[in-house]
Amino acid sequence: MVHGLAAKTHCASVSRDVESGAHAPPRKNACFAAASPVGALDRPTVRRLATTRSASARRTFDDLNGRAALGNPARVPVRNDARDTWVDRALPRDAVPFAKLARLDAPIGAHLLMWPCFWSAALAADAGAAPDVGHLALFAIGSVLLRGAGCTVNDLWDREIDKKVARTRTRPIASGAVSPLAASAFLGAQLAAGLGVLLQFDDFTRALGASSLVMVGAYPAMKRITDWPQAFLGLTINWGALVGWAAAKGSLEPTVVLPLYLSGAAWTVVYDTIYAHQDKKDDVAAGVRSTALHFGEDTKEHLGAFAGLAVAGLVGAGAGAGVAWPFYAGVAGAASHLFWQIRTVDLDDPEDCAAKFRSNATYGGVVFLSAVAGKAFA
Repeated sequence: MVHGLAAKTHCASVSRDVESGAHAPPRKNACFAAASPVGALDRPTVRRLATTRSASARRTFDDLNGRAALGNPARVPVRNDARDTWVDRALPRDAVPFAKLARLDAPIGAHLLMWPCFWSAALAADAGAAPDVGHLALFAIGSVLLRGAGCTVNDLWDREIDKKVARTRTRPIASGAVSPLAASAFLGAQLAAGLGVLLQFDDFTRALGASSLVMVGAYPAMKRITDWPQAFLGLTINWGALVGWAAAKGSLEPTVVLPLYLSGAAWTVVYDTIYAHQDKKDDVAAGVRSTALHFGEDTKEHLGAFAGLAVAGLVGAGAGAGVAWPFYAGVAGAASHLFWQIRTVDLDDPEDCAAKFRSNATYGGVVFLSAVAGKAFA
């Protein structure tokens, strides 16, 4: 009881520092005496600490989250979404929670959504030609908007679960920085902007692109009903493998887009399983299902098989599109990167899992440049 009051008192002083703009570092260990220090914080304090620009206060809150989740007073680094980023430094304070809700501070998700669009657009280019730059620009903008909308839907679904997971309990909705009503309005704005992008294409591409929203809305439920939510995510996030070709051709060529789409889905199982290993202990307690938990100790063997499927799909798509040898040389390089991730990742180290996950931006870029080169020499 005394320790809990001590933690609460010191954290209140940190909160006052936040409000006054002070940046003095907090006293070490004072907040960590209680067995559950986050529980000692009232909701307004949680909101202020989660949205403040004060790096020292945010570090204090990060540590509180990590130690409470682990039930261990020893200092254990836990990555979470309240970390100081360019969003905190560049945007007005009131805009920060919404920017973080859309994950503008973590662009890797938009990259992973964008690359399949770019791959497909590059393979759809005429022999000796580059992909349509205007289409690529629209895909890039649309990926940021759709990724933000998808994260907003996910966080609305998972707001109670996120409170139980060390890495996610400081997300804007879970922490109370953004209300569900405000998040829903923000979701509507993102979808409206995304519609503006989609309307730049022909009717077939519009219908095809809009159809992906059904899967975007359904994805959060998959974590509750199946051990394979990563596979469903793969089918959702790689829809651009179909849209990129449709935008260029006005139709679909199954010999190209089907293996490309399945390649992307298999790739997603690889990187998102690695990502899910960050939260596996908390997911068990929260009742969240994943391939990380399903594969368990055999994760790397399973991921090796999915990586093989991803590479095979790229080769099949290249053959269907009639690309030249540079594409296959590039795919070999991308494959080596993918297998490097699997071989070297420490699945019990959240930071290493996060780093390997982010490295998939490189994989996607290599495949895109390979497709462009393969068409240039075709």
